[in-house]
Amino acid sequence: MTVEPFVPPPYPHDRLKPIIESARAAHGEVIDLSIGTPCDPPPSAVLDALYSGDAAKSYPPSVGTVAFREAASGWFARRLGAKVPVEQIGACVGTKELVAGVPHWLRLRQPDRDTVLYPAISYPTYAMGAQLAGCRAVSVPLDQRGGLDLEAIDAGDADRALCLWSNSPSNPTGALDDLGAVAKWGRSHGVPVFSDECYIDFTWSDRRGGSNDASGESVLNHGTDGVVALNSLSKRSNLAGLRVGFYAGDAEIVHFLNEVRKHSGLMVPGPAQLAGIVALEDQSHVEMQRERYLKRMRRLAAVLSDRGLEANLPEGGFYLWIDCGERDGWSVTDELARELGVIVSPGDFYGHSVANFVRVAAVQPDDLIDEIERRQRGVSG
Repeated sequence: MTVEPFVPPPYPHDRLKPIIESARAAHGEVIDLSIGTPCDPPPSAVLDALYSGDAAKSYPPSVGTVAFREAASGWFARRLGAKVPVEQIGACVGTKELVAGVPHWLRLRQPDRDTVLYPAISYPTYAMGAQLAGCRAVSVPLDQRGGLDLEAIDAGDADRALCLWSNSPSNPTGALDDLGAVAKWGRSHGVPVFSDECYIDFTWSDRRGGSNDASGESVLNHGTDGVVALNSLSKRSNLAGLRVGFYAGDAEIVHFLNEVRKHSGLMVPGPAQLAGIVALEDQSHVEMQRERYLKRMRRLAAVLSDRGLEANLPEGGFYLWIDCGERDGWSVTDELARELGVIVSPGDFYGHSVANFVRVAAVQPDDLIDEIERRQRGVSG
């Protein structure tokens, strides 16, 4: 029997290159709303910490310094009301590293299992991480509110599952999940739940219909047994380039991941951890960023509405998730590039069932949103 070698599929955003070139030819300046990369400056105190001391000369602990993990533990307590001991927290090189690596490491922990369960509409690395580990990637349908439809999970898949991924607020949809129900399902089926909560500081409502000051919910609000939460400073503190993330939860799972990752040499640089401590101990800059994203989403929603694209504000995150109706998401992406010089993400980046959607990231500065509005007036006028 011949075993075919693995051929990596095209990276999703690389598929946008021809459309980006057409936008550049038509408008010169391309305004990229396809990737959730921050544009605003990090707090000055965070940058001061990054450049201070001599933390760059020595290897930092791959699990994170005690000081960094204490800062993360304090943040969980203050921000989310969740009590997590320092020993149940680990640092990671941005959370994408962990998302992609978890299936491989969990398969070492449970070699008799081979399946990764993940939301049917989601960040593509959940499925790709499973594929890179030689695992089965099995999507879980979503319910009417955009949360995991736990009752739809096949019993056979549950028996083979290494983990179940949840993502709340969701990328790309912005929907909030019932993390208490997700944690309960995982415990009752003996399946670890990995809860990606990187957008938790940009929660605009709650599942009970709360207001714009909603604090967000963590899976750790329902205990640490059998669950691991992932958090990142990339979005909340505009530190995507520093690659500072952390994970926390079940004592045995976190200990296993910490020990395995030591052997891979995966570590957040010492200066980045110092900066991360300062960022975690300050919430005021996050509140300022919340206001920026909310205003930008409203302005972009108005532009898209003028084009006949209904863009409702999400429950969380800083993406507009737009149903294009009968139109294909790629055709709408191409149209926005040609007519406005704006690049968005087609829905099929996030699942085959949403090919008629586009995702719009509210990550460009206000002057470029001014330019988008000016270009739209030129089209419609």
